[in-house]
Amino acid sequence: MGKEMESPKEQSSYTVEQLVAANPFNPEILPDLENYVNEQVTSQTYSLDANLCLLRLYQFEPERMNTHVVARILIKALMAMPAPDFSLCLFLIPERVQMEEQFKSLIVLSHYLETGRFQQFWDEAAKNRHILIETVPGFEQAIQAYATHLLSLSYQKVPRSVLSEAVNRDGASLDKFIEHQVTNSGWIVEKEDGSIVLPQNEFNHPELKKNTGENVPLEHIARIFPILG
Repeated sequence: MGKEMESPKEQSSYTVEQLVAANPFNPEILPDLENYVNEQVTSQTYSLDANLCLLRLYQFEPERMNTHVVARILIKALMAMPAPDFSLCLFLIPERVQMEEQFKSLIVLSHYLETGRFQQFWDEAAKNRHILIETVPGFEQAIQAYATHLLSLSYQKVPRSVLSEAVNRDGASLDKFIEHQVTNSGWIVEKEDGSIVLPQNEFNHPELKKNTGENVPLEHIARIFPILG
């Protein structure tokens, strides 16, 4: 059995994380968790554990489900990519809810991100700008960070046009974005064609790895043959 929940007056001195840890299956903490989702949006913070707890409670209290809050949870999960948070949250959302238009759009956006189809992603995001970019601070920046992360795994040198499509910027806005990355992430801009040289990592600069196992001397192998015979 879970621990007994304190009275509302006593609960006020606890953080949401502490309330979740004390009794994650008590529906009395639903309002606190819902308020916390909205707080995550306004303060640009994130707590996957608290959000998953809320979605689990909705499974036990389906009549109390707030789809506006659920949508915000999924948007924050999208912003956490490449972590698999979106799939973890979606698993706890009933199929009937997933069929609502706003959730179908978020699922499509997730698919575009997972497959690196950024042009399609930004086009779809523009159709839902009122629930994404305009109401969730930091959404655009979080996706741009994911896009540059994905590019860094695939490219040693990325053409300016490819970067522009991935981060949905062009002209002076793209120049400012690149300048920030040059200063803070070690990017180098080539003078000839404006391509961006990305910092080396184990994915965009693969090297043949030497066999770390010990080499077996030839004479030792020769001794094995009589045994095998």
